[in-house]
Amino acid sequence: MVKFNHMSLPVANFARSRDWYVGNFGFEIEFDQPQNRMAAIRDHADFTIFLQEPQGALAGEKCSLSLQVDDVERKYRDLTERGVVFEKAPGRHFWGYGTELRDPDGYLVTVWDEKSMREQGNG
Repeated sequence: MVKFNHMSLPVANFARSRDWYVGNFGFEIEFDQPQNRMAAIRDHADFTIFLQEPQGALAGEKCSLSLQVDDVERKYRDLTERGVVFEKAPGRHFWGYGTELRDPDGYLVTVWDEKSMREQGNG
């Protein structure tokens, strides 16, 4: 099973964008991380958009996609065996536990599973 779970949207001001989506479209605030210049908003179907001011290594980053799988370690092994190149092996990252790769157009794709995220914690 693969589930499109959330996406990251680079913004100039996370608080302004958060308030705009909440006030104009009824998104709910899932969480705020002012220290990371980021907020997560969720629609009524449980789809989350991370509104983030790109900093450091993320500066210049376009949108990114997050895919939830049954087992991130197994998916990493399977795709690696098929020749898919990953930027980061499964491990703890600032966003939690999982792996990262790029799609053919260069968009960042994060891959994670619920069990590993829960057990290995948020980075």
